[in-house]
Amino acid sequence: MKIKALGIIAAASLFSPSTALAGSDAFKQGQAIPEFGKIAEIKVDQPVYKHHKFKVAFDVSKQAEAGELNRNLVSAARFINMHTAAGVKEKNIKLAIVLHGGAAKDVTRAEYYAGTQEGDSKKENANAALVKTLINHGVEFYVCGQTAAYYDIKNEDLLPGVKMALSAMTAHALLQQKGYTLNPF
Repeated sequence: MKIKALGIIAAASLFSPSTALAGSDAFKQGQAIPEFGKIAEIKVDQPVYKHHKFKVAFDVSKQAEAGELNRNLVSAARFINMHTAAGVKEKNIKLAIVLHGGAAKDVTRAEYYAGTQEGDSKKENANAALVKTLINHGVEFYVCGQTAAYYDIKNEDLLPGVKMALSAMTAHALLQQKGYTLNPF
């Protein structure tokens, strides 16, 4: 009985509030995009050097909750913040975001976005400011045309700077031909 009690106490101490976990306190604003994409300073074993060049495509299919930021779009801001903090020049970071499925709605203008919500509490598209900021930092956005046809999203429904592609598959194939790698997250 004594051994069992000690085991329970030992296991509980592993998860007690005194356990040294950094948690969300370790994340701070980035210098490149301070309003989005908080980052943590990391001691790395795989160095990132200022001469490194990145061409990365993000595949985004999951829509954010109404009025919330899409975490995958925030990841693009975090990517820029992390790598510029590591010394990579921002001009050496080229990102593209390919949206399909429900996520396409997250890059639409207020009128279309409001029409996609149910109920009386229509929320604003929280992603509009994030998309504008990312575009200002050179990020390209492509919406799957096949998804757009399914949801009746017209080119004029897209936020300024967001482009319509024939399909998400086409956008990814063309980006690969330009040397972009696919971010697996």
